[in-house]
Amino acid sequence: MPYGTTPPGPPEGAPPGPYGGVPPGPFPVPLRLSPKVLLIDPVRMLPSLLVPLVGVLVVGGFSSRSYLWAALGLVGTVVVAVIRWATFTYEIVGDRVEIKRSLISRSIRTIPLERVRGVDVSTPPMHRLLGLSVLKIDTGATGGDGEATLDGITVQEAERLRPLLLRRAGTAPASDAGPAVESAADAGPAERVIFAVPRRWLLYGPLSGAYLLTPFALVGGAIGLAFQWGDDLGFGQDAAWNVGQWLWARPSLLVAAVVLLVTAMPFAGGVMYAVFNWDFRLKRRDGYLVAERGLINRRSVSLESRRVRGYEIVDGLAERWVGVVRAWAIVTGLGDSETRGQLLPVVPRADATTVTGEAIGPYRSSLRPHPPVARNRRLFRAVFPWLIPAAAAGLLLLLTGSAVWSVLLVAALILAALGVPLGLDRYRSLGHGYDGERVAVRSGSLRRSMAVVERRAVVGWRLRQTWFQRRAGVFTLTVGAGAGKGGYSAIDVSAAQARDFPAEVTPEWLAPFLNAPPTGTPRPPTSG
Repeated sequence: MPYGTTPPGPPEGAPPGPYGGVPPGPFPVPLRLSPKVLLIDPVRMLPSLLVPLVGVLVVGGFSSRSYLWAALGLVGTVVVAVIRWATFTYEIVGDRVEIKRSLISRSIRTIPLERVRGVDVSTPPMHRLLGLSVLKIDTGATGGDGEATLDGITVQEAERLRPLLLRRAGTAPASDAGPAVESAADAGPAERVIFAVPRRWLLYGPLSGAYLLTPFALVGGAIGLAFQWGDDLGFGQDAAWNVGQWLWARPSLLVAAVVLLVTAMPFAGGVMYAVFNWDFRLKRRDGYLVAERGLINRRSVSLESRRVRGYEIVDGLAERWVGVVRAWAIVTGLGDSETRGQLLPVVPRADATTVTGEAIGPYRSSLRPHPPVARNRRLFRAVFPWLIPAAAAGLLLLLTGSAVWSVLLVAALILAALGVPLGLDRYRSLGHGYDGERVAVRSGSLRRSMAVVERRAVVGWRLRQTWFQRRAGVFTLTVGAGAGKGGYSAIDVSAAQARDFPAEVTPEWLAPFLNAPPTGTPRPPTSG
């Protein structure tokens, strides 16, 4: 079927579906991407061809022959894009998705629909201008080989494919994915907005820290381009180095440049945060949690609710002072969970608790504190590393009398003093708990994280003890989970907590060991 041909409609008298009476599949013949993508592919290939094209023009002395070769290179990119479009097809056959490529060698990629974990739909700027989108099928792999991408389908086609893929993944039997799926699709997705982030909360964005380094990243990227393309652009690779030497010889200008970059950090960070998280909405749609966000590149990520096993609430030091947090879902078989699993950007803690409780499930118990020896260990690890350079600087100051060592001594002592509140905060952040349905583990200070995992997701326990922990009589207890990071650790728990907590959460696993008779004691005879 050529692109744009409408698949056969429902039988006469059948109720109209949510997509204009057109059932979303299966498709009788392979489909292609939109021809409009031919306007995008050559443009996307230009950055990789820029250096060769400039080199051809420079080597050829900007003659007519060099212009001809550059034009042939541009025509070649268009030809390659046309061939790539003509040899790429996709279709849904029974219980699987097939993506075929035959540019040089023929390849067929088959993805069982039962392996689909989520569908990611995004609309980059150029795609949005042409009414196109990018659809990624997440199969739960951690690398790119676990995904299928349809880059250049219309927005209507993406919206038609998404419920088909998700419903088949969640409800269709492996043997037959036909009529049952079509009837489910005709019922229409039940969508409900769980939470919409107010735009005024975008002011919290710079507190997350990751976006604050945007000015330095831009300057670093410019310097890298100057070193890489300096000769091709005509000003030499040494230009960036010469500029750096020139600034180094003028300390006032160098300090002013650094101050300017530092001053621009919150503004640039706030702009970047707003671009990525504009109009953030968390929805529930037909058994899926759907997170939509983005200003320039609008992105929609779907997470199958029955595969969500919990959530993780994270806050940095600055965020904790203001009382805001971020939230991610803990999902089985989700690739790139740090990006795709995001439930909430930076929002007030009370709202995050309410939303995660409504979307996934609340945690209804307090966290249990760890023993006082854990506080001593946190203080030691935060203070002692700075006392070593302080002692070394003090000794060298006595031997040499140089003012440099006095500055280093004062700096090390200040950092050691700052380690005291940091260590106390790390201890206050430690905790674990169980409310009868969910297990919670919390740790960290500069980046504090509390993971809440359903009891059914617990697949094992790991007890670890370093040499220093053995001397202190504490353990690291890791809750093994078949989702998210695979395990979440309660650091420096006491021996009683390390024994009793697993027995409380999974008593049926430990009962045979706790009730086992001592070694050498004969077991009582069993009847029968």
